[in-house]
Amino acid sequence: MKYKALSAVILLSGLMLQITSCHDPWQKKESGVTTAILNTDPLPSWNDGPARQAIIDFVNRTTAEGSTDFIPVADRIACFDNDGTLWNEYPVYAQFMFSFDRVRAMAPEHPEWKREQPFKALLEEDMARVWASSISDLLKIVAAAQANTTTDEFEQAVTNWMDTAINPNTGRHYGEMTYQPMIELLSYLRDHGYKTFIVSGSGIDFMRPWTEKAYGIPPDQVIGSSYIVKYEMRDDQPVLFRLPEINFVDDKENKPVGIHQHIGKRPVFTAGNSDGDYAMLQWTSTGPGPRFGMIIHHTDSIREAAYDSLSSIGHLQKGLTDASKYNWVVVDMKEDWRAIYPPID
Repeated sequence: MKYKALSAVILLSGLMLQITSCHDPWQKKESGVTTAILNTDPLPSWNDGPARQAIIDFVNRTTAEGSTDFIPVADRIACFDNDGTLWNEYPVYAQFMFSFDRVRAMAPEHPEWKREQPFKALLEEDMARVWASSISDLLKIVAAAQANTTTDEFEQAVTNWMDTAINPNTGRHYGEMTYQPMIELLSYLRDHGYKTFIVSGSGIDFMRPWTEKAYGIPPDQVIGSSYIVKYEMRDDQPVLFRLPEINFVDDKENKPVGIHQHIGKRPVFTAGNSDGDYAMLQWTSTGPGPRFGMIIHHTDSIREAAYDSLSSIGHLQKGLTDASKYNWVVVDMKEDWRAIYPPID
């Protein structure tokens, strides 16, 4: 299937999703997944090279008592973008696929959708027309999937989807599309007293139900975009109800704001993969004392995907240009990672 060229910015539960496509985003490609070497190495899925060595050097310098670069445990804050940094985002964000699937599941309760666009196109699986929809029409799908539900109901919907949904490009559950090298990095940092946070444009309520299982990051260490939530009584029971109104968009310049509001401290370690993470990386790197900034560069067209400045999903241009200016470590996915995804049992 060939899609018409389109360019749209979609507010997906506060996730700024810009889509530019002229092909089927689920076109199959060779997987080439490599199994990580299991040994005592804390980063077994990382190839020897400057990126891996920079990580180890930074951790050693900042956690060794007596080191001039020693960072107290209370200040060891590490922040990570999620989409494209900790798990796959290409060619379509997982939360967008969740919205599609949720609307399909809710359709029996909304017979009017059979007559209204873009719901009609989605329910008829006319994806070419869905992708060609206006921004306002696409937002109707997003709002229908994300809002007008209690927080408990939404959490259960997300949990059920994560347990059952399959990525059509890889045949894996979405929870199996986390990046093995980054899971190892998160554990390595935590083993050395670092507290790890997610700072993502994705919806905070979409991520919290599964991030602890996937990354070892509990819900209270997840920062993301959000809807307005209100407290109300239903059948003599208190509930929190999600309104179809955006509360906060945790993207670009808002990422440092979100970190300040949730954590109250500037991180000393930050990783991202797109220009949407630029402000977070810049804010981290310009603080006093030792700092570490990392960019995940998607260069592996065989095992994952190759994209940067010409892509609207995970667009990366300014970050690459200024990486040397701020001493950011650019991780070449093809060269630096021995494996991409965790092995499937």
